[in-house]
Amino acid sequence: MAFTFRQLQFFVAAAEAGSVSGAARALSISQSSVTEAIRGLEEDLGVILFDRQARGILLTHKGSAFLRHARQILADVATARSAFQAESEAATGRLSLGVTSLVAGYVLSDILARYRRAFPQVELNVIEDNGDYLQHLLIGGELDVAVLLMSSIKDRLALNVETLLVSPYRLWMPLGHPLAQQETITLEELAGQPLIQLMVDEIEESTRSLTAALPVKPQITFRTRSVEAVRSLVATGAGLAILPSLVYRPWSLEGDRIETRDVSGDLPTVQVGLAWRKGAPLAAPAHNFVRSAQIDRTGGAP
Repeated sequence: MAFTFRQLQFFVAAAEAGSVSGAARALSISQSSVTEAIRGLEEDLGVILFDRQARGILLTHKGSAFLRHARQILADVATARSAFQAESEAATGRLSLGVTSLVAGYVLSDILARYRRAFPQVELNVIEDNGDYLQHLLIGGELDVAVLLMSSIKDRLALNVETLLVSPYRLWMPLGHPLAQQETITLEELAGQPLIQLMVDEIEESTRSLTAALPVKPQITFRTRSVEAVRSLVATGAGLAILPSLVYRPWSLEGDRIETRDVSGDLPTVQVGLAWRKGAPLAAPAHNFVRSAQIDRTGGAP
């Protein structure tokens, strides 16, 4: 029997939540429904998608590969829906879009691919820069919409803003690390641990504030602007990292496993959203980009 659209939705939700219970809460359904859907999907594919553990579930290597296909299928369905709903006059025109570097790598690609499939005749002009400069361009009318971290928005009186996703910080560690025996780790337990720091957008500032609050300052062993470098360093045991789930992937480029755990305490979150200028109606291409961005990863509209 071929797998169903619902099974893909449940699988993606479980992969992103890291647990069956978390997926059930996100979807407002029973845990048994999620478990049954995943089991049926595994039987249909003939592969094991998750490693079942006492504290949750982890994607297998094949599960991680299938996740990309599942998200693509759901995105294609969402595109088909939006294409039939689009106004005919919105099919052409020009969209000037701004994006920060972190968002460009981990959020924009899915949104932009969906939008371009639905509106292939729209001329796109995308600028990647820091949040302050993008806001300057928005207020000056040189950009239609920007996708950026909400924490970088300074002038909310001049801009309309809408949050797309909220990503909590978690602890990254190599497979088999002693702290991986715990479901939740306290900030105090990180004191003295070697840390790898990502120097990108507002993540750098948030991480510095967090580590400054520790009673014993951690040893920063490496600073980098590359998320892939962080993955490789963590996976090979060079240090730990505290980063938002937004940029987490379970495997390094070398194929080494990376585990994550919740950290208790007052941790920041990363919020990614849209911004556009107040006082002027959005042109059709920009309006439809906002609508396309609002379609969540499981293929539905918020």
